[in-house]
Amino acid sequence: MSKFNFTIEDTDEKARAGNLETKHGSIKTPFFMPVGTHGTVKAIFPRDLKKLNYEIILANTYHLMLRPGANLVKKMGGLQNFISWKKPILTDSGGYQVWSLSKLRKINEEGIEFVSHIDGEKIKLTPELAIQIQEKLNSDISMVLDECTEYPVSFERAKQSMELSLRWAKRCKEKFKKRQGFGLFAIIQGGMFKDLRNYCSEELIKIQFDGYAIGGLSVGEPHDEMIKTVEHSLELVPFNKPRYLMGVGRPIDIINAVERGVDMFDCVLPTRFGRNGRV
Repeated sequence: MSKFNFTIEDTDEKARAGNLETKHGSIKTPFFMPVGTHGTVKAIFPRDLKKLNYEIILANTYHLMLRPGANLVKKMGGLQNFISWKKPILTDSGGYQVWSLSKLRKINEEGIEFVSHIDGEKIKLTPELAIQIQEKLNSDISMVLDECTEYPVSFERAKQSMELSLRWAKRCKEKFKKRQGFGLFAIIQGGMFKDLRNYCSEELIKIQFDGYAIGGLSVGEPHDEMIKTVEHSLELVPFNKPRYLMGVGRPIDIINAVERGVDMFDCVLPTRFGRNGRV
């Protein structure tokens, strides 16, 4: 059975090239993940993604929770069987929807209460449930549940949100069942504040995760501020762990982030631009 393992094969100053081994295959880093929100990358067949040599895609826990539902996906043998994709899959936790669906949710210590954008039903998403859903989806890489704050955000607001995300991260780690080939990633938050980002990194490292993501970016901040925050967030992240910059997909952002040591990216921009004629 495959182990979840990350090895660095070459470096160029801070930039790294490596290999991430998961249950459903190995992925060369750095890599970009096409976004398949509902389990499918819009306007592209899985066979075409394979021809383009993609080794992993991303799916969305929140949207798959609403439909078709995690239980149905599990019954069909996980996302790999459900969408005919036998390669690795990463699922986000639903934390991004805290920002993107801010008018349809309420947050408390227990978790997030959403009003479904489909039918108005009230739905609760806790850290424990987010992990359970991702296990049912059979995700090679699961993400902790966090809160993605808006931009700009005050120091006190960012601090309160980051501390909540830390408490949720601990609950996710306790709920996650360690299985060979499957990994759990933490998410570093703290707005654009260096001190908060560094503190969050330190605390997440103490909990020990399989990889570390930089969250709370690509929410309207300038490019230069994003890159500075990426550098701050990576200062304390272990060198031998995969690093994931969430929601970032512009070539200029990817190149600058790779130069600073980021290994993983995802974004809806390529397929969105392709569908709406921006290309």
